[in-house]
Amino acid sequence: MSDFILFSVVGFFAQIVDGALGMAYGVISSTFLLSLGVPPAMASASVHAAEVFTTAASAGSHAVNRNVNWRLFAPLAIGGCVGGVLGAFLLTSIDGAVLKPYITAYLAVMGAAILYRAWRSTTPRSFPNRYCGPLGLFGGFLDAVGGGGWGPTVTTAMVGDGAEPRISIGTANTAEFFVTATISATFLTALLTGHWADAVGFKGHASAIGGLIVGGLLAAPLAGYMVKIIPVRVLTFAVGGLVLLLATYQTARLIGLV
Repeated sequence: MSDFILFSVVGFFAQIVDGALGMAYGVISSTFLLSLGVPPAMASASVHAAEVFTTAASAGSHAVNRNVNWRLFAPLAIGGCVGGVLGAFLLTSIDGAVLKPYITAYLAVMGAAILYRAWRSTTPRSFPNRYCGPLGLFGGFLDAVGGGGWGPTVTTAMVGDGAEPRISIGTANTAEFFVTATISATFLTALLTGHWADAVGFKGHASAIGGLIVGGLLAAPLAGYMVKIIPVRVLTFAVGGLVLLLATYQTARLIGLV
Protein backbone atom coordinates (compact mmCIF):
# COMPACT_ATOMS: atom_id res chain seq x y z
CA MET A 1 0.00 0.00 0.00
CA SER A 2 2.90 2.35 0.76
CA ASP A 3 4.20 1.88 -2.79
CA PHE A 4 0.75 2.67 -4.16
CA ILE A 5 0.55 5.93 -2.18
CA LEU A 6 4.12 6.91 -3.07
CA PHE A 7 3.60 6.42 -6.78
CA SER A 8 0.18 8.08 -6.66
CA VAL A 9 1.99 11.19 -5.44
CA VAL A 10 4.70 10.74 -8.09
CA GLY A 11 2.09 10.25 -10.83
CA PHE A 12 0.11 13.27 -9.65
CA PHE A 13 3.15 15.54 -9.61
CA ALA A 14 4.45 14.19 -12.92
CA GLN A 15 1.09 14.77 -14.63
CA ILE A 16 0.86 18.32 -13.27
CA VAL A 17 4.29 19.11 -14.70
CA ASP A 18 3.53 17.30 -17.96
CA GLY A 19 0.30 19.23 -18.38
CA ALA A 20 2.09 22.53 -17.81
CA LEU A 21 5.17 21.85 -19.94
CA GLY A 22 3.97 19.22 -22.40
CA MET A 23 6.70 16.89 -21.14
CA ALA A 24 8.32 15.11 -18.19
CA TYR A 25 5.71 12.55 -17.04
CA GLY A 26 7.77 9.63 -18.31
CA VAL A 27 11.11 11.12 -17.26
CA ILE A 28 9.99 11.76 -13.68
CA SER A 29 8.20 8.43 -13.26
CA SER A 30 10.95 6.29 -14.78
CA THR A 31 13.64 8.11 -12.79
CA PHE A 32 11.82 7.30 -9.56
CA LEU A 33 11.50 3.65 -10.56
CA LEU A 34 15.17 3.42 -11.53
CA SER A 35 16.18 5.04 -8.26
CA LEU A 36 14.38 2.22 -6.44
CA GLY A 37 16.40 -0.40 -8.32
CA VAL A 38 13.81 -1.37 -10.94
CA PRO A 39 15.53 -2.67 -14.15
CA PRO A 40 15.35 -0.30 -17.16
CA ALA A 41 13.03 -2.48 -19.24
CA MET A 42 10.70 -3.04 -16.29
CA ALA A 43 10.71 0.68 -15.46
CA SER A 44 9.88 1.66 -19.04
CA ALA A 45 7.16 -1.01 -19.31
CA SER A 46 5.60 0.12 -16.01
CA VAL A 47 5.59 3.78 -16.97
CA HIS A 48 4.10 3.12 -20.39
CA ALA A 49 1.42 0.88 -18.92
CA ALA A 50 0.38 3.79 -16.71
CA GLU A 51 0.65 6.29 -19.56
CA VAL A 52 -1.85 4.36 -21.66
CA PHE A 53 -4.50 5.69 -19.28
CA THR A 54 -3.10 9.17 -18.61
CA THR A 55 -2.34 9.93 -22.26
CA ALA A 56 -5.81 8.73 -23.27
CA ALA A 57 -7.36 11.28 -20.92
CA SER A 58 -4.99 13.97 -22.17
CA ALA A 59 -5.58 13.15 -25.85
CA GLY A 60 -9.35 13.26 -25.42
CA SER A 61 -9.18 16.65 -23.72
CA HIS A 62 -6.95 18.15 -26.41
CA ALA A 63 -9.12 16.77 -29.22
CA VAL A 64 -12.32 18.16 -27.69
CA ASN A 65 -10.70 21.57 -27.19
CA ARG A 66 -9.37 21.58 -30.78
CA ASN A 67 -5.73 21.76 -29.75
CA VAL A 68 -4.64 19.22 -32.38
CA ASN A 69 -3.18 19.88 -35.82
CA TRP A 70 -4.27 16.67 -37.55
CA ARG A 71 -1.96 17.27 -40.51
CA LEU A 72 1.06 16.99 -38.20
CA PHE A 73 -0.51 14.34 -36.01
CA ALA A 74 -0.38 11.45 -38.52
CA PRO A 75 3.38 11.47 -39.33
CA LEU A 76 4.24 12.08 -35.68
CA ALA A 77 2.13 9.16 -34.49
CA ILE A 78 3.32 6.75 -37.19
CA GLY A 79 6.98 7.63 -36.72
CA GLY A 80 6.62 7.48 -32.95
CA CYS A 81 5.03 4.03 -33.05
CA VAL A 82 7.84 2.64 -35.22
CA GLY A 83 10.53 4.19 -33.03
CA GLY A 84 8.78 2.97 -29.88
CA VAL A 85 8.70 -0.63 -31.12
CA LEU A 86 12.42 -0.50 -31.95
CA GLY A 87 13.29 0.97 -28.56
CA ALA A 88 11.16 -1.52 -26.62
CA PHE A 89 12.63 -4.44 -28.60
CA LEU A 90 16.14 -3.24 -27.76
CA LEU A 91 15.33 -3.00 -24.06
CA THR A 92 13.84 -6.50 -23.91
CA SER A 93 16.74 -8.02 -25.87
CA ILE A 94 19.58 -6.82 -23.65
CA ASP A 95 20.39 -7.41 -19.99
CA GLY A 96 19.01 -4.44 -18.06
CA ALA A 97 22.21 -4.10 -16.04
CA VAL A 98 24.11 -3.32 -19.25
CA LEU A 99 21.78 -0.49 -20.26
CA LYS A 100 21.23 1.02 -16.82
CA PRO A 101 24.31 3.32 -16.85
CA TYR A 102 23.37 4.62 -20.30
CA ILE A 103 19.76 5.23 -19.31
CA THR A 104 20.89 7.05 -16.16
CA ALA A 105 23.23 9.20 -18.27
CA TYR A 106 20.37 9.93 -20.68
CA LEU A 107 18.14 11.07 -17.82
CA ALA A 108 20.93 13.25 -16.42
CA VAL A 109 21.44 14.91 -19.81
CA MET A 110 17.69 15.43 -20.11
CA GLY A 111 17.57 17.08 -16.68
CA ALA A 112 20.50 19.34 -17.57
CA ALA A 113 18.85 20.30 -20.86
CA ILE A 114 15.63 21.23 -19.07
CA LEU A 115 17.55 23.38 -16.57
CA TYR A 116 19.41 25.08 -19.44
CA ARG A 117 16.12 25.96 -21.09
CA ALA A 118 14.86 27.46 -17.84
CA TRP A 119 18.06 29.45 -17.25
CA ARG A 120 18.38 30.86 -20.76
CA SER A 121 14.65 31.03 -21.53
CA THR A 122 15.61 29.92 -25.03
CA THR A 123 13.29 29.23 -27.91
CA PRO A 124 14.10 25.98 -29.78
CA ARG A 125 15.42 26.31 -33.34
CA SER A 126 13.04 25.91 -36.24
CA PHE A 127 12.23 22.34 -37.31
CA PRO A 128 10.62 21.80 -40.76
CA ASN A 129 7.15 20.26 -40.71
CA ARG A 130 8.17 17.69 -43.32
CA TYR A 131 10.49 16.13 -40.75
CA CYS A 132 7.68 15.28 -38.33
CA GLY A 133 7.94 11.60 -39.27
CA PRO A 134 11.66 11.31 -38.44
CA LEU A 135 11.09 13.44 -35.36
CA GLY A 136 8.41 11.05 -34.18
CA LEU A 137 10.69 8.08 -34.90
CA PHE A 138 13.47 9.56 -32.78
CA GLY A 139 11.11 10.66 -30.02
CA GLY A 140 9.41 7.25 -29.86
CA PHE A 141 12.74 5.44 -29.67
CA LEU A 142 14.01 7.65 -26.84
CA ASP A 143 10.67 7.35 -25.06
CA ALA A 144 10.84 3.54 -25.04
CA VAL A 145 14.52 3.27 -24.15
CA GLY A 146 14.49 5.93 -21.46
CA GLY A 147 10.98 5.45 -20.12
CA GLY A 148 10.38 9.07 -21.11
CA GLY A 149 11.53 11.54 -23.71
CA TRP A 150 8.65 12.02 -26.12
CA GLY A 151 7.67 15.44 -24.77
CA PRO A 152 11.18 16.91 -24.44
CA THR A 153 12.00 15.73 -27.96
CA VAL A 154 8.79 16.26 -29.92
CA THR A 155 7.03 19.15 -28.18
CA THR A 156 10.21 21.22 -28.00
CA ALA A 157 10.97 20.69 -31.69
CA MET A 158 7.44 21.58 -32.76
CA VAL A 159 7.48 24.82 -30.78
CA GLY A 160 10.81 25.60 -32.40
CA ASP A 161 9.18 25.06 -35.77
CA GLY A 162 7.06 28.12 -35.11
CA ALA A 163 3.83 26.34 -34.20
CA GLU A 164 1.62 27.77 -31.49
CA PRO A 165 2.61 26.19 -28.13
CA ARG A 166 -0.99 25.19 -27.39
CA ILE A 167 -1.24 23.35 -30.71
CA SER A 168 2.23 21.83 -30.34
CA ILE A 169 1.46 20.41 -26.91
CA GLY A 170 -1.99 19.20 -27.95
CA THR A 171 -0.74 17.51 -31.12
CA ALA A 172 2.27 15.89 -29.44
CA ASN A 173 0.23 14.69 -26.46
CA THR A 174 -2.49 13.22 -28.67
CA ALA A 175 0.06 11.35 -30.79
CA GLU A 176 1.73 10.18 -27.58
CA PHE A 177 -1.29 8.05 -26.69
CA PHE A 178 -0.80 5.90 -29.80
CA VAL A 179 2.96 5.74 -29.26
CA THR A 180 2.51 4.71 -25.64
CA ALA A 181 -0.08 2.07 -26.52
CA THR A 182 2.25 0.64 -29.18
CA ILE A 183 5.21 0.51 -26.79
CA SER A 184 3.09 -1.17 -24.11
CA ALA A 185 1.83 -3.71 -26.65
CA THR A 186 5.43 -4.45 -27.64
CA PHE A 187 6.44 -5.08 -24.03
CA LEU A 188 3.39 -7.29 -23.54
CA THR A 189 4.12 -9.26 -26.70
CA ALA A 190 7.73 -9.76 -25.64
CA LEU A 191 6.53 -10.98 -22.25
CA LEU A 192 3.94 -13.42 -23.63
CA THR A 193 6.20 -14.86 -26.33
CA GLY A 194 9.13 -15.40 -24.00
CA HIS A 195 11.37 -12.94 -25.86
CA TRP A 196 11.67 -10.86 -22.69
CA ALA A 197 13.57 -13.49 -20.70
CA ASP A 198 14.36 -11.18 -17.79
CA ALA A 199 10.76 -10.12 -17.18
CA VAL A 200 10.42 -11.62 -13.72
CA GLY A 201 8.41 -10.22 -10.88
CA PHE A 202 6.27 -7.96 -13.06
CA LYS A 203 3.34 -8.41 -10.69
CA GLY A 204 5.51 -6.99 -7.93
CA HIS A 205 5.30 -3.60 -9.63
CA ALA A 206 1.51 -3.62 -9.94
CA SER A 207 1.07 -1.23 -7.01
CA ALA A 208 3.53 1.24 -8.55
CA ILE A 209 1.73 1.09 -11.91
CA GLY A 210 -1.64 1.52 -10.21
CA GLY A 211 -0.37 4.47 -8.23
CA LEU A 212 1.00 6.18 -11.34
CA ILE A 213 -2.35 5.68 -13.08
CA VAL A 214 -4.47 7.01 -10.22
CA GLY A 215 -2.20 9.96 -9.51
CA GLY A 216 -2.02 10.90 -13.18
CA LEU A 217 -5.76 10.67 -13.70
CA LEU A 218 -6.45 12.80 -10.61
CA ALA A 219 -4.04 15.49 -11.80
CA ALA A 220 -5.22 15.60 -15.42
CA PRO A 221 -8.14 18.02 -14.83
CA LEU A 222 -5.91 20.33 -12.77
CA ALA A 223 -2.99 20.57 -15.18
CA GLY A 224 -4.58 23.20 -17.41
CA TYR A 225 -5.37 25.37 -14.41
CA MET A 226 -1.83 25.00 -13.06
CA VAL A 227 -0.47 26.44 -16.31
CA LYS A 228 -2.30 29.66 -15.55
CA ILE A 229 -1.10 30.16 -11.97
CA ILE A 230 2.49 28.82 -11.96
CA PRO A 231 5.15 30.37 -14.21
CA VAL A 232 6.45 27.87 -16.75
CA ARG A 233 10.04 28.81 -15.91
CA VAL A 234 9.50 27.87 -12.26
CA LEU A 235 8.10 24.48 -13.23
CA THR A 236 10.96 23.96 -15.69
CA PHE A 237 13.54 24.60 -12.98
CA ALA A 238 11.66 22.26 -10.65
CA VAL A 239 11.48 19.29 -13.00
CA GLY A 240 15.05 19.74 -14.26
CA GLY A 241 16.42 19.90 -10.74
CA LEU A 242 14.40 16.88 -9.62
CA VAL A 243 15.49 14.70 -12.54
CA LEU A 244 19.14 15.69 -12.05
CA LEU A 245 18.94 14.97 -8.33
CA LEU A 246 17.47 11.52 -8.85
CA ALA A 247 19.87 10.74 -11.69
CA THR A 248 22.74 11.65 -9.37
CA TYR A 249 21.35 9.33 -6.72
CA GLN A 250 21.05 6.52 -9.25
CA THR A 251 24.65 7.11 -10.36
CA ALA A 252 25.78 6.88 -6.75
CA ARG A 253 23.98 3.53 -6.48
CA LEU A 254 25.64 2.25 -9.63
CA ILE A 255 29.15 3.01 -8.36
CA GLY A 256 28.42 1.69 -4.88
CA LEU A 257 28.42 4.94 -2.91
CA VAL A 258 24.96 4.31 -1.43
